[in-house]
Amino acid sequence: MEAASYFILVGSTLLIASILTSYVAMRVGTPLLLIFLAVGLLAGEDGIGRIYFSDAPMAFLIGSIALAVILFESGFDTPIHSYRTAAWPALTLATVGVALTTGIVGVAAHWLLGLGWVEALLVGAVVSSTDAAAVFFLLRVGGITIRERVRSTLEIESGSNDPMAILLTVMLVELATTPEAGTPTGIALMFATQLGGGALGGIIGGALLVAFINMARLESGLNPVVSLTFALFVFAATNVLGGSGFLAVYVAGLVAGNLPLRGAQGLRRFHSGLTWLSQIVMFVMLGLLATPRTFGEVALAAVALAVVLMLVARPLAVWLCLLPFRFTTNETTFIGWVGLRGAVSILLALVPILGGLPNGQEIFNTAFLVVIVSLVVQGWTIRPMARWLRLIVPPRTAPVERVELELPGEAEHELVAYTVHPACAVARGQRLPRWARPSLVIREGRVVPLHKARPLQPGDRVYLFIAPDRLALLDKLFGGTRPLTQDDRDFYGDLVLLPDVTVGQLAELYGLPLSLTNAERTLRDLFDAEFSGAFEPGDRIRMGGVELIVRDVEDGALTSVGLALEPAVPRHRLVGPRTAFARLHERLRDRWRRAAFRRWERREKRRQHSRGE
Repeated sequence: MEAASYFILVGSTLLIASILTSYVAMRVGTPLLLIFLAVGLLAGEDGIGRIYFSDAPMAFLIGSIALAVILFESGFDTPIHSYRTAAWPALTLATVGVALTTGIVGVAAHWLLGLGWVEALLVGAVVSSTDAAAVFFLLRVGGITIRERVRSTLEIESGSNDPMAILLTVMLVELATTPEAGTPTGIALMFATQLGGGALGGIIGGALLVAFINMARLESGLNPVVSLTFALFVFAATNVLGGSGFLAVYVAGLVAGNLPLRGAQGLRRFHSGLTWLSQIVMFVMLGLLATPRTFGEVALAAVALAVVLMLVARPLAVWLCLLPFRFTTNETTFIGWVGLRGAVSILLALVPILGGLPNGQEIFNTAFLVVIVSLVVQGWTIRPMARWLRLIVPPRTAPVERVELELPGEAEHELVAYTVHPACAVARGQRLPRWARPSLVIREGRVVPLHKARPLQPGDRVYLFIAPDRLALLDKLFGGTRPLTQDDRDFYGDLVLLPDVTVGQLAELYGLPLSLTNAERTLRDLFDAEFSGAFEPGDRIRMGGVELIVRDVEDGALTSVGLALEPAVPRHRLVGPRTAFARLHERLRDRWRRAAFRRWERREKRRQHSRGE
């Protein structure tokens, strides 16, 4: 009993120390992952804590679980549109780039460490992948806002390159222990099985997770437990079946995070906190495992190897891989510099020890020092490098906080909070449509009655109950850094209609649902009836698969109406297969309607031109 309490006390003390030091580190700009590693080193057998920990198998087990949790969250928080802009360059870096880095670092390790070629290449494989925890932390939590394509490339690469590094590491360990087993056919089959099995397992696992949570409708507190359990199950089952569990758990998170999922925002908050815990546990544990007194034997060679990695291997691999994708010189330079090594490299450095290689401890020490140099040099210089290369852009707009509401029936609303940006449309005097009016305003720490809060001021925190499909429009009002004009098609619609157009004419052109009593009513009459004549710019009426929007009002009279042909659909809305296919059909039909309207518009212009109007 006392031993268990002592163990819990030591573990919780290390976590508290990591959290407290990270609070200080954030204020001075120190890379937090380096702080976690330092806490482990100080608590270890060569530090002031004198805690002896040398169980490499246990460290590998705990580190693998922590890494699986981190990778799942990395995929879960990556929007699929990132892949549309950066999939091919990122995946090229995650495969070809890792192989090139392994080869270049392996040549350097052969000369600097005096290792045989297989073990030298093993050193290269161990430090070849960028660390997802380090990259995601510095780009997302660290507040560095860079161009979308560069950011997406780095995030996708860091989340998907671990399987390649793991494959190379395992393959080289097998070659070092049983040279006759490494036939070209066997190596190719291993790669195909690991990558294909990992991708397939992740897709199936992610889809099953979403289907289970949506259909089971469990108590909301159980959903995080289910998602974590599924993630670990996918990781372990894929490994047992011969695929790459690390790739599978990342893909499962990517699938689950981009499908309609009940309670998605709550799950994101849960996995974000769990990822923080996993990072702290993994770095502190690996720090405990290290023995700094043995670093002196490889210190100079390891530092030289880190320099080769940062200034030669990584930049050269990135330059060769990105040549076909038309990145600018500044973008390529930045991607080459953001090649942080982290816990993954230290974790992979345990594989040679577990495999019984004679130089396993030397490889581990080398990888550990390379990681420290990378975190110190690259982690401290990412922001200055991004600023020097002119890649920093204004922060993207988004609500400060989102809370999903469990409402009766099929009602779907969220409570969202914004801090009014000084340059946003609202701060510039834009009038708010009735659907965007706050339910609560907090100014200078005090609740302000709504009738006294107008006009809203920069820094006001506003709370709104809103349908999820209106979030993108709220971004333009409260968080944007550009003035909102009528050229904004998302807010004011794709097309401009006269208010005298009848509902029947519009329904006939677009195949919209039509009530005979409304057929002869004009759009002006429709808005008058809906808003009792008190409509304002931005007010909207849903009509089948389109939305009608008030564009211009003069002296209380409606003068023009916008038509949005493809209104946004909330990403997390719960849909079944039939509804999903119906919405796909609706989207295709909307595109056909857009084309039909443009053809009709061209015909009308030609007709007017021929009449001389």
